[in-house]
Amino acid sequence: MSLIKIKSGGVWGIEGYEVDVEVDVSPGLPSFNIVGLPDTAIKESRDRVRSAIKNLGFSFPQKRITVNLSPSNIRKQGTLYDLPIAVGLLALSGYIPQEKVQQFIFLGELSLDGKVNKVRGVLPIVVSLKDKGVKDFVLPLENAVEGAFIEYVKIYGVSNLKELIDFLCGKDLPPVKEDVESILNSKTKLDIDMEDVLGQTAVKKALEISAAGGHNLSMVGSPGTGKSMLAKRIQTILPPMEFEEIVEVSRIYSVAGELDEGLISHRPFRSPHHTSSEVAIIGGGSVPMPGEVSLAHKGVLFLDELPEFPRKTLEVLRQPIEDGYINISRAQGKVKFPAEFTLITAQNPCPCGNYGNPFKQCVCSPSQIRAYNSKVSQPIKDRIDLHVWVEPVDKEELLKHQKGESSGSIRERVLRAYEIQRQRFKNSGIHLNARMSNKDVETYCVRMMDSQSKALLKTAMDRLNLSGRGYFRVLKVSRTVADLEGEETIKAHHVAQALQFRENPMP
Repeated sequence: MSLIKIKSGGVWGIEGYEVDVEVDVSPGLPSFNIVGLPDTAIKESRDRVRSAIKNLGFSFPQKRITVNLSPSNIRKQGTLYDLPIAVGLLALSGYIPQEKVQQFIFLGELSLDGKVNKVRGVLPIVVSLKDKGVKDFVLPLENAVEGAFIEYVKIYGVSNLKELIDFLCGKDLPPVKEDVESILNSKTKLDIDMEDVLGQTAVKKALEISAAGGHNLSMVGSPGTGKSMLAKRIQTILPPMEFEEIVEVSRIYSVAGELDEGLISHRPFRSPHHTSSEVAIIGGGSVPMPGEVSLAHKGVLFLDELPEFPRKTLEVLRQPIEDGYINISRAQGKVKFPAEFTLITAQNPCPCGNYGNPFKQCVCSPSQIRAYNSKVSQPIKDRIDLHVWVEPVDKEELLKHQKGESSGSIRERVLRAYEIQRQRFKNSGIHLNARMSNKDVETYCVRMMDSQSKALLKTAMDRLNLSGRGYFRVLKVSRTVADLEGEETIKAHHVAQALQFRENPMP
């Protein structure tokens, strides 16, 4: 038999699909062709596979070799097909039994000496093919832990091609298995704490509300007031992820090639530089890849020096902020990347940075201040729930070095509010107040307000001229403030705090 079909997989977006690697060895002048819309990395498999087989002491067939990657209408990318191609050639050459290789999905890149290297996109392939009934996978040893947390599959990790040949010829190789509880109970070690920040009580409260309900937050203040320092410490008070969220986030990181070890067990915190391109932030490319908004899924996207980001880049954030996903269209089809993140921004109030600073004089004209702040459009500002001014800390307070409330103490309140939301939305597919639909707002906010809070909100709408979006966002924040206090009814002081943070401090 000169033809064999080896099963492998591919990725489109963050969804996996099955790929049949058909290897044909026939008489003729020696040649090695790969068809089925391969990219450059796949075409280079010819040299990697040939060298790996030869350097392990096996003979390479001096015949006409044709490899087809099916389905042929989807462009394939990456180096994960080295291993199935090599397995097909070795099976046709009689080095391994052909009936044995039909049991597995093979993924992996080969070095010239036969080492099996790590590849990207393994986790979504394992998850998607498991749903189609596939149970056995042969992966690079470095990727084995990715799939080992998934139930009802067997993951065999190999470090080199010789080890794989021995396994397929009958040598015992135990499957890799990891305990789900170990990743749920794992804790991220952070060397930062909220107590490191002196003063800034109002900002810490805004961060607490943001962490508890997933609300977007904007911090405005002079340079050196601690905006970036505060933003980074939101990581220390975020609620833990559930296993379904861990797998979903890890699939994105696997596709992006940023899944270093195991799964992502903590909520992401992404902080791209303001010189990052639009594609880097949103995602895209000829074969669409996730951008920073997707890598921040279920976590935080922190944009420091917000007005310095290109206007076009900020405007394309509108859809993911509102909808929680990003659609990317290409000639081959559409890709939908999850992008449900909490947006935290920080900026100076003016070009010189000293507007409103009690200790330094601002040298900017009113027109310069307006021009600087107009770099961020009103529709983007309107999508931010909490606006807070970060005051410079008084020198006497700095010299006292009196620590504030710790992250652990704040996180206890956040976790209580998060558990309330979990129970509230257990049948609706959302987890946080910020993701409530208008119907949810009617059920869990409007109907749970007392008369005083309703009167206060009506007065505020008249005076602040709130938009429809602003009205619903104030209600969502009010719900979170009430949850942090363990209150079922939304009271006037809850609405007052939401309104306090709603008003933009900049002119």
